[in-house]
Amino acid sequence: MDLSAALRDAVLAARRRPADLLPFYVLAAAIPVIARTVSFVGFAAIYAYLSFTGRTERVRSALADRDLPAMPDPETEPEAFGRWASEVGAVLEPLFDPVVAVLLAVTIVLALAVTVLLHAGVAAGQYAVCLARLRDERATLAGIGGVRSHWLSILVLSLLEFAVWIAVTLVAGVAIAVAAVVHPILAVLVGLVAFLVWTVLLLATRAVLAFAPVSVVVDDVGPLDGVAGAMAFIGANPAEALGYYALAVASLFLLASAAGVASFVGAPSVVGLASLLVLAPGLDLIKTGLLGRWRGVVGFPDPNSPVDSSTRSDPPLVAVRGGVRNGLSEVLGFVRAAPGLHALVLLVGVAGFATGWNAAEPLAGVVTASILDRLSGHVPPVAALEFFANNLTVALGTALAGVALGVPSIVAIWFNGFAFGIIFRLEVELPALLAFVLPHGVLEIPALIVSGALGLHLARSGWRTWRGRASRESLAEDLVYAIRVLVGVGILLFLAGLIEGFLSPYYFRPFL
Repeated sequence: MDLSAALRDAVLAARRRPADLLPFYVLAAAIPVIARTVSFVGFAAIYAYLSFTGRTERVRSALADRDLPAMPDPETEPEAFGRWASEVGAVLEPLFDPVVAVLLAVTIVLALAVTVLLHAGVAAGQYAVCLARLRDERATLAGIGGVRSHWLSILVLSLLEFAVWIAVTLVAGVAIAVAAVVHPILAVLVGLVAFLVWTVLLLATRAVLAFAPVSVVVDDVGPLDGVAGAMAFIGANPAEALGYYALAVASLFLLASAAGVASFVGAPSVVGLASLLVLAPGLDLIKTGLLGRWRGVVGFPDPNSPVDSSTRSDPPLVAVRGGVRNGLSEVLGFVRAAPGLHALVLLVGVAGFATGWNAAEPLAGVVTASILDRLSGHVPPVAALEFFANNLTVALGTALAGVALGVPSIVAIWFNGFAFGIIFRLEVELPALLAFVLPHGVLEIPALIVSGALGLHLARSGWRTWRGRASRESLAEDLVYAIRVLVGVGILLFLAGLIEGFLSPYYFRPFL
């Protein structure tokens, strides 16, 4: 099988029922949301400790007793800012405590562990989804089974690659250190050789382990057999493997270049969203197709063969129009079907806002925020894209994080409200901030509420499946349904981004 056929199959698989392909890729956006919940619990424990020991009250009293000036601009007044930072640091000194350091370290370790475990599970589901789509089977259902069957093998492969990196780096470092004891020139020569060997070994490891997880899923084997299967594929199909590597490197190079440009102009979230929804599934489909065809387990239908209405892909413009119409319809239908979930999410957001407002009270006048300053240098088209991409990424993560029993979705909504409460309390031009938020907020805030309610809907579905009260098929259907609703959420956020980029920063200025 050549690379062009794998590309064709990948495009065909992505175009047919994309809502069945994307849930496990959108789940990648939920990983930091779920891990952030662990951090939230850790910081809550730290706050409880500080409150119980009276340290937070001491800080509040110190802030009230000291007449701290407003925060100077660090760029225009660096010396004044340094003095201000020293005064604030002295006030906050009671918060720094050995117990706090231990709790913080435990929180970081647990958050990293949860992130690694979730990455392994989601990756297992993604490869299973790709294999099922290339067979024209129900992909999300296969992804759920893939997580249960292969998460541990994928985790072992990830840890194996990390161990190889550490081992090779340590050996190279020791060799250079020993050579340096003998003679400096010998250290330089050994360093050059060590760098060459280090590069070759790590590239070879990455080359094999790029296909090893695919082999684990396609061949239904363990991690070591997956490595053996990947090596066998590369040995039998060097041209196809090299073609995939070249395509992957070129894609990553273009992505890095685009990320650099996007960061320079102020829209980095666009590249992350494109990688999440386009590049990641595309590359996975291609390498799964290559290895699956070689094993004889993938045989996607001929693109010119007749297909039933459930699998037929419409022309792009027709698909876009239908997607917009269906997405908005799904959002409205979901709101009507679950008003209680939306009301609960709204209450959580309001509670977070109130908490943030009260938490920022001692800092009012000491630390300031200005919407007018943040809008300086505003470039409407770039800002509109960034607002849309960032908000959609947040909505995707908030919704799909609900599969972890809903707690991460609730925490995400609460935290967003908390952040807004702090920003509003510290704002020096509150009427301007309210005027700025109002036009796009009428679309953006409801869209984020829908994403939170969708997370609770998935939480209920996941809980019922875990308890044996519902089947995996039911959970898979709810995940696909969530993607359809999120299409509508994305449309609302796109419109909100346009308004926030082109209208919200300007219309109120003649009146304020």
